[in-house]
Amino acid sequence: MRPFVLDNRLRSDVTGSRRATRRAAAGIVLAMLVSLAFAAAPGSRGAAAVPGIGKIQHIIMIMQENRSFDEYFGTFPGANGIPMVNGVPTVCIPDPVAGNCVRPFPDHDDNTSETPHHHVDAIADINGGKMDGFIDRAEKRLAACLVCARGPNAPRDTVGYLTESDIPNYWAYARNFGLQDRMFEPVDSWSLPASLYKVSGWSATCTAHNPSSCVSDASPKGYVGPGSNDPTHVQLTADSPIYAWTDITHLLHRNNISWRYYVVPGKEPDCRDPSELSCVPVAQGPKSLSFWNPLPYFDTVRANGQVGNVQSVTNFYDAARSGALPAVSWIVPSWDNSEHPPASVRAGQSFVTSLVNAVMNSPQWSSTAIFVAWDDWGGRYDDVVPPTVDENGYGLRVPGLVISPYAKRGFIDHTTLSFDSYLRFVEDRFLGGQRLDPTTDGRPDPRPTVRENRAGDLSSAFDFNQAPRPPMLLPVFPASTLRAVQPFTPEAVSAVSGDARAIVAWQKPLSDGGSPITGYVVTPYRDGVAQAPQRFNSTGTSQTLTGLTNARSYEFAVAGINARGTGPPSKRSPKIIVGSPRPPSPATATAGNGQATVGWTTPYDGGSSITSYTVIAQLGTNVQTHTYSATARSAVVTGLTNGGAYYFSVMANNARGASRPAIVIGVVGVPSAPRAPSATPGDGSATVRWTEPVTDNGAGITGYVVTAAADGLSRLRRTFNSPSIMQTITGLVNGKTYTFTVAAMNTRGTGPQSNATSPIAIGTPTMSRGVSAASPTRNVSVHRT
Repeated sequence: MRPFVLDNRLRSDVTGSRRATRRAAAGIVLAMLVSLAFAAAPGSRGAAAVPGIGKIQHIIMIMQENRSFDEYFGTFPGANGIPMVNGVPTVCIPDPVAGNCVRPFPDHDDNTSETPHHHVDAIADINGGKMDGFIDRAEKRLAACLVCARGPNAPRDTVGYLTESDIPNYWAYARNFGLQDRMFEPVDSWSLPASLYKVSGWSATCTAHNPSSCVSDASPKGYVGPGSNDPTHVQLTADSPIYAWTDITHLLHRNNISWRYYVVPGKEPDCRDPSELSCVPVAQGPKSLSFWNPLPYFDTVRANGQVGNVQSVTNFYDAARSGALPAVSWIVPSWDNSEHPPASVRAGQSFVTSLVNAVMNSPQWSSTAIFVAWDDWGGRYDDVVPPTVDENGYGLRVPGLVISPYAKRGFIDHTTLSFDSYLRFVEDRFLGGQRLDPTTDGRPDPRPTVRENRAGDLSSAFDFNQAPRPPMLLPVFPASTLRAVQPFTPEAVSAVSGDARAIVAWQKPLSDGGSPITGYVVTPYRDGVAQAPQRFNSTGTSQTLTGLTNARSYEFAVAGINARGTGPPSKRSPKIIVGSPRPPSPATATAGNGQATVGWTTPYDGGSSITSYTVIAQLGTNVQTHTYSATARSAVVTGLTNGGAYYFSVMANNARGASRPAIVIGVVGVPSAPRAPSATPGDGSATVRWTEPVTDNGAGITGYVVTAAADGLSRLRRTFNSPSIMQTITGLVNGKTYTFTVAAMNTRGTGPQSNATSPIAIGTPTMSRGVSAASPTRNVSVHRT
């Protein structure tokens, strides 16, 4: 997986209506005709409309990652592939950075660069129907990313394609069974919404565990906070998504149709934040909650007690061997065998071949249909404008294969399809044509369309009158012209100074290019000018560079070496002053009332004595800078705003310069004032109620102070070490008129007082500010707001 990202990513850089460009693309005549054809599609069709479909007892859907149709089958004979004349592409994709364009070319690299594939990237790639934004988009995103999987041929490898000799097994399946050249991702976005469509025909965001609370969302959240891997505990954090609408397993369960969702244990093949190209590695397994394993999130799956149907892929191999395949299966890979760039294509093909061979060796081969697809286009070039079916889709074309003893030999299916077609095939075979229709499934939701009613029919790829075809076992590791390349860029390069030296550290490249890394080259940049590179014949990811000049600014770039050569250099490290002190970390910040105490440790002085320390407090554009002596180890920074989230930077200084800052964030202050206090009189007492403060300023509320004032003077103050928002104040004088104020406490102190209540006369059972009178002993229901 990808290492931790240190920079801010390019986010929503396509403005205006999220569909504006897609609508423009739909203006192309072909897309308009397809859209009209979809609008006229029949409302439903059942199993009876597909004679012979009952011969299929097992449907298996294998989903790989991030490849376009043109990348894998753009030159397949008879397919709607890359536009060519006499074997030369007629299209040329602009490369604004290089100032030229690149024609699609045979790219035999086994590992290719990561390319952007979020919703905004789909819009940019489609480019109003021109289908020419691929290189430009990849270059912009890679340039904005400090640590991305950039290979030696980026960004032009975005428009490269593979040949039959590269992926011989995939082409063998296409030649001997079926190839779909109009299989579109169901949504113009990334892996999570594609996975949701794969199992439910919709992608949405829900605010409650109620289908009616869900709204269409082509870019739903995919984050899952740290915690239990028990899929019954799906609400781990406030950011955990809710999938309250109906998925296909609900209908299968209700009709006693068996299903399994098989997950390869390993690492997730993509980032949970779709706007990121690189991220922290995240483990996945059958019990992990991830965008590639969404079913444990679905309310229906948990309510039906079906979470246990999500299993390890080892169970699939066992089921195939013993003839115990379920009626419906999904299989998803892990990072290593997903084909998600820069993962190995060769490894992914071997994984898929092993699955298909397992089924072909199974006693259930003669009653099985296998569908293989890739979940999204992955930012790779494709020339076909996606048709528009509703507000979420379709996305760009992906490869699609049909493998079955009843598949027509060498059939190229030109039907417009998407993953919704898989659901339709399942429904036609096992559910009598019932759809995931909120008007009929008993769980109404506001999905814009019933996708299966618009989905193309997969059955045209089958001949149920033919005798079942025998297995076609292929080598799991076939000969291939796929080749290794130089290592990808190292990532997260950093440096710390020493006396005429620096220690440079980095994270190894996400891909070694298919050949083991044997060393690294580190290039120093002094005051922005490249110096002589230093080569290290070691696989270690930190090295000490000597011979540097004290008191000068340096940056460093790192490149990996393997048998294929030296890869592209990383982005440069943050600047350091060689010979300056190292950062005085760990730095700490302890908040107070309008102030903070900042502390630090004595760092290595870089070979020259420390002369002072600089402490900077920053809140937005408000910056305070303070200088302290060389002997100081802490400082009280005053004049801060309560509730402010401050960045405190501490730098050590010597005669050669300042260290890089040690940075710590702190939230300053006591709680804000409680709100809306009210009081109800009692006999020598009053019951005071209030609403919690707007903020506790980063430290939980520990209690409250209630002050009673008679005749405008403070008479009584009570401290309650409890977060309760109702307290009874005793010891008051009947007949006197009181007002009450409340202040909240946290570990930093006591905050400001609230507004005063309306005056009340003690011992008089009147109402105060709309609160019903109540005796001190009456049970009162308290609601936090």
